[in-house]
Amino acid sequence: MTQGDAHPIDYDALVKPDAVHGACYIRPDIFAEELKRIYGRGWVFIGHQSEIPDAGDYVRKWIGLQPVLFARDKAGKYNVLFNRCMHRGASICQNERGNVGGFRCEYHGWFYRLDGALQAMPYPDAYGSDFDKTQYNLRKPARVDEYRGFVFASLSAKGIALTEHISGPARQQLDYACDLSPDGELIVRSGATKLAYNGNWKLQMENSIDGYHPNFTHQSYIGTFERTTGMKFDMFNGDSSVQSRDLGMGATNIDSRRYSLENPHARARLQSLQKSSWGKKYYDDLVKAHGKERAEEVLIINGTHMNVFPNLVVLAQQVRTIQPVSTERTEVYLRPSLLKGVPDEVNMHRLRAYESFYTTAGGGIHDDVEMFNRVHEGLRCNEDPWLIFRRGLHREQVDNDGTIFGQGTDETAQRAMWRHWKSVMQQELEG
Repeated sequence: MTQGDAHPIDYDALVKPDAVHGACYIRPDIFAEELKRIYGRGWVFIGHQSEIPDAGDYVRKWIGLQPVLFARDKAGKYNVLFNRCMHRGASICQNERGNVGGFRCEYHGWFYRLDGALQAMPYPDAYGSDFDKTQYNLRKPARVDEYRGFVFASLSAKGIALTEHISGPARQQLDYACDLSPDGELIVRSGATKLAYNGNWKLQMENSIDGYHPNFTHQSYIGTFERTTGMKFDMFNGDSSVQSRDLGMGATNIDSRRYSLENPHARARLQSLQKSSWGKKYYDDLVKAHGKERAEEVLIINGTHMNVFPNLVVLAQQVRTIQPVSTERTEVYLRPSLLKGVPDEVNMHRLRAYESFYTTAGGGIHDDVEMFNRVHEGLRCNEDPWLIFRRGLHREQVDNDGTIFGQGTDETAQRAMWRHWKSVMQQELEG
């Protein structure tokens, strides 16, 4: 808590190297501190530029609990605007997305341009000749920046640059996702699957990069996959599996590079791709754009599986945003990501793969939501309130790039997230 508070929160007592106290998930005062320290001054993912391709396009978004609009103005620039009329505070957009010529508050009719500038008010003479409209433009976050189309905002004018927040190893993972396109761009405008659960936002962050649970939580889905494809789902089995990796600054991933590059099935899929006319075109276009070595690398690795702290997940064919609501509720938006400049068949396969696991008719995402609800229920027990993140702690290694990694079912990534969380929560607030 802020300096001078009567009872500061002892985060050292709540987060140990191998365990986290249940209070970190359920205490409202800790949630309030998160809104100040994490969402109130750090970088928060807003959306992907491709969500608003045309002038007038907008999507409702959030920074913590604060509503914002992600909009494209007539000059083609994207803007992040607080969704709050400067007159009497009403939110000016209620639809999730749309295309408009400007933003009109329905309360008293104040009208704003797409860049947030106040353009007009009804009966302007009543405000007097000295009324300065420029003082009543929609407010914007102190800083907005982007990396490869992923737009972030910070409410604080001070702090590290976005390129520090998204570390070099984390940017490398985002590059894998984007370079699957010969144009180097994702397209994230195919709608969204929205899910909600009873519990804290960090449960989804932990789970997104958890290689320990699939063989159990998703046992039914994996069994169906193996029966229908004839392939063995062995990504999370043994020392030859994927790796759990700390990318720095709270960013983490399930790293499939070694697994994919050494897996004969991945090489076989690369050869099979080129047997179709559309697959050959896709392969040739990637080679032309990135070179043969890089093209085959990204095709074999096939994207990424990562978190960017605190609210972004880039996983396979999707961009996922985690929205905290309270200690009792979290909302999650899963948006399919397509590839720019590829044959239609490529994106069709991406959509079908997304649908098979992540939609309301899919076979996997519901398993995770059920587990979040169960964890939240279990947190009501206070006899022994600790959640254990000890798996693989004794065998973690430091890679050549300075990142820490463990075996795919180890909890290296979760420990990394919690280390960063504690570090941010212990920083003093200014003022």
